[in-house]
Amino acid sequence: MEITALSPKRESLASLTLRALRYRNYRLYAAGQSLSLIGTWMQHTAMGWLVYRLTGSALLLGVVGFSGQIFSFLLAPYAGVLADRFDRRRILLWTQTLAALQAAILTCLVLAGRAEVWHIITLSAFLGIVTALDIPSRHSFVADLVDDRADLVNAVALNSAIFHGARLVGPAVAGLLIKTAGEGICFLINAASFLAVIVALAAIRPNYCLLHTARRPLLEEFMESLVYVRDHLQISPVILQMALVGFLGMSPTLLMPVFARDYLQGGPDTLGALLASAGTGAFAATIFLASRTTASQLRKTIRGAVILFSTSTLAFALTHTLWISLACLFLSGFGAVSQIAAGNAAIQLYVDEDKRGRVMGLVNMAFLGMAPFGSLITGFLALEIDARGTVLVETFILAICSLFLMKRLSA
Repeated sequence: MEITALSPKRESLASLTLRALRYRNYRLYAAGQSLSLIGTWMQHTAMGWLVYRLTGSALLLGVVGFSGQIFSFLLAPYAGVLADRFDRRRILLWTQTLAALQAAILTCLVLAGRAEVWHIITLSAFLGIVTALDIPSRHSFVADLVDDRADLVNAVALNSAIFHGARLVGPAVAGLLIKTAGEGICFLINAASFLAVIVALAAIRPNYCLLHTARRPLLEEFMESLVYVRDHLQISPVILQMALVGFLGMSPTLLMPVFARDYLQGGPDTLGALLASAGTGAFAATIFLASRTTASQLRKTIRGAVILFSTSTLAFALTHTLWISLACLFLSGFGAVSQIAAGNAAIQLYVDEDKRGRVMGLVNMAFLGMAPFGSLITGFLALEIDARGTVLVETFILAICSLFLMKRLSA
């Protein structure tokens, strides 16, 4: 079954790309997220550098990644049911407040010079629980902020643009701050930045009504969502591709401190530059996606992005030169986010409203939920065959599996 084009009005490219911003609720949400996510990416960068500085272990980078992501696999399906049952705005207010608390505790430990690896692992796991509960509601909440379904793809794309715009700014700023003031200041800024999104959420009055009012056991409702996805062939291949990327496509990001220090002979500023380059490509991808309006355009984007991501990531793993690494990461970031954001938008187009939260929970389970297993495998492989060989092996396997899956997507 093919979804027909959402006939857009004749508009300029700028108005077509930014049309979701005409809604007050979406503007508030976008403003709050823009500030908060910069802090989130600063913390992400500082945490990776802190762990590698304290331990020098690529394996422990994998363990920290696992502890922060495993709950996306364990809790996301049930978090999706909660996103369909309850007020998503209230869920987000709680999760953002708890995330701010986690950042504040981490700030105190680091600034006091008492941070140890077990602290980081524990706090990473706590944030992982919060994030697992947050993401299905956050992704579903975007649909509550626009009045016209024709603007939904644009709202999803701009939401990705906000995330990856912060990914561009946050690591670059963090790299400079770590070099001059240490990791603690990054955690402090992240803790303060949550105020922006909490204030925005408090001011939003979404057009939201609970369509899913059944109170059956959580497991039963989760199984219903699995059957729903299985029977919708426009959704299942996209979710499988997201699972592949989550499982095998995160190794360059996870091992970036190793590439920055050991292969490119740099410091935290080099790490920030590498992550910012990937973030620039990711941001460019979301701006490109914001002008896509039909399901067929989204599917073409996914197929092309798979090829771009695989080839550029392989090239990154082989290079020894900083500027070539930056160029490869730009293309890799463009390819990775193009397939994930286009897949997210396509699913939002196809899914029924009363199942939106549960399906987005499955999306979270597929992409972020598979990442912890990939993190552990990446850490062990890096210990055995080094970081460069790990990225080459995992990306090659990802490319082969994706090519087979793309045949099903184009069917």
